[in-house]
Amino acid sequence: MSIEREFSEDKTQLTIFVNERFDFNQVQEFRAAYSEDSDTVSTILIDLHKTEYMDSSALGMLLNMQKTLGSQVSTFKIVNCRPQVLKILGIARFSKKFTIS
Repeated sequence: MSIEREFSEDKTQLTIFVNERFDFNQVQEFRAAYSEDSDTVSTILIDLHKTEYMDSSALGMLLNMQKTLGSQVSTFKIVNCRPQVLKILGIARFSKKFTIS
């Protein structure tokens, strides 16, 4: 599996872990990760510590997640980015839509 997820104990925070490649091949798996059993979630963390490659479809998936869950989830964070992924997010100006660290 290239996408894994983990809920906090109180089920208000969902962390989605993306493996080496975050691209079009993960569309269905990524959508399932944030849409299944997420009724109580108010914070979503996208952990990219393993991600070495990200393409434009990954950016679209992140925006679609935010659009889909925007009324329910108050905080979207992208965390543990490698320098090359951070550069892509910076060029795409994702810091205007997500908290990035």
